[in-house]
Amino acid sequence: MKNILFIFLIAFSLSSVAQKQISFPSKDSINIVADLYAPHDKSAPFILLFHQAGYSRGEYREIAPKLNAMGFNCLAVDLRSGNSANGVENLTSKNARNAGKPTKYVNTIPDIESAIEYVKDNNLANEFPIIWGSSYSSSLVLKCASYLDVRGVLSFSPGEYFRNDGKAGDFITSSVGDIKVPVFITSAKGERNSWWKMYEQILSEKTYFLPESKGKHGSSALWEKTEGNEEYWKALNSFLQQFL
Repeated sequence: MKNILFIFLIAFSLSSVAQKQISFPSKDSINIVADLYAPHDKSAPFILLFHQAGYSRGEYREIAPKLNAMGFNCLAVDLRSGNSANGVENLTSKNARNAGKPTKYVNTIPDIESAIEYVKDNNLANEFPIIWGSSYSSSLVLKCASYLDVRGVLSFSPGEYFRNDGKAGDFITSSVGDIKVPVFITSAKGERNSWWKMYEQILSEKTYFLPESKGKHGSSALWEKTEGNEEYWKALNSFLQQFL
């Protein structure tokens, strides 16, 4: 717990380092907007942060500086399916709608793929990025990790959310056996059944966390206003130490 408190204290000093808004094209030419939190040089491990349904990159305004304090650089990405979070509008979604592109959950896969390529192509890190998702994107980062080069995966409240997008009920579960990197899965306490079959199919190094408290869906479980957020941070810190 002392390590977590230290991280939070350091985060206050790093929070004064403003994130830099950047943009880059998706594979189908949509302009993707993201916030870069990179106080460290490229030798630091790099985390790509993807938001939950109805949200934006603003989901990570409070989280990213704490990850910086732990030693990570981060890029919080607006996916084309979303709206806003913490007063931050999802600009990728706006760009996709203006271009007449579909904005279902599954349509964000090219955005995730493009973000991974952006980190590699622009030499933002010496290693492959770690990918982190929340709710629907937590499922898609598992999917993408099954066929793309990444260093690790963090999945906050995954599930088979894609039946309404025309996908099979095992769209995610059927592919996670191909993941070769460490995986961390967590969720609200009552959501275990939504992802346990996925977890059982993962063959790589894996760990999961369920809180003693009720917990919360998605990455907002880490927000300071969420009861029991300290539990999540402790488990998260334990998993992330292997990358430092």
